[in-house]
Amino acid sequence: MQYLKNHTFSSFPEQIVTSSHKPKILILYGSLRNKSYSRLLAEEAKRILEFFGAEVKMFNPDGIPIYDGDCSVDHPKVTELRSLSQWSEGQVWSSPEMHGNMTGLMKTMIDWIPLNIGAVRPTQGKTLAVLQVSGGSQSFNAVNNMRILGRWMRMITIPNQSSVAKVFNEFQEDGTMKESGYRDRLVDVMEELLKFTFLSRDISYYLVDRYSERKEKNNK
Repeated sequence: MQYLKNHTFSSFPEQIVTSSHKPKILILYGSLRNKSYSRLLAEEAKRILEFFGAEVKMFNPDGIPIYDGDCSVDHPKVTELRSLSQWSEGQVWSSPEMHGNMTGLMKTMIDWIPLNIGAVRPTQGKTLAVLQVSGGSQSFNAVNNMRILGRWMRMITIPNQSSVAKVFNEFQEDGTMKESGYRDRLVDVMEELLKFTFLSRDISYYLVDRYSERKEKNNK
């Protein structure tokens, strides 16, 4: 990562960063394969984010139940996921493309994060970056559909995104990503995610404040 030092937002304007703590980023990945490229891409994103100075946590989806409404709400994996989502200030979603969409596992995790838990909104106002991997030619179906979900979850989904084609060619034996335009794009996306997180995290409550909800609250 040393070569990144002169090409990152290490010179990000300090006057607009008001919080002193590290940005808190949660990463979700949508595959349980032994050699999961969406997980490898997520781990590469984690290394980049940590190099930039973020505090990063990855959720291991192994064992999370299929979404069934309230039946499994106390399942340990569901509790862990919801807690991490609430902790985070920004998120990264990384999924393979399966049948022209994100995987069922990816959708299951997102389904388990509700719009609200009592008075708490686990995703509202948080930043989001979306990534996808493909075994064939480049596609954007998964990232496009994750964007729809991010908007529905009232998240600030950043403009940039990463879609890695023929992903089996893009990683080294140790699991790190080869130098390429795809990796440069991933660095771009993680840099942009942190920029948006720095800019929005202290005022996210204002950005998502809605007239209709204030009116409803005042009428109660």
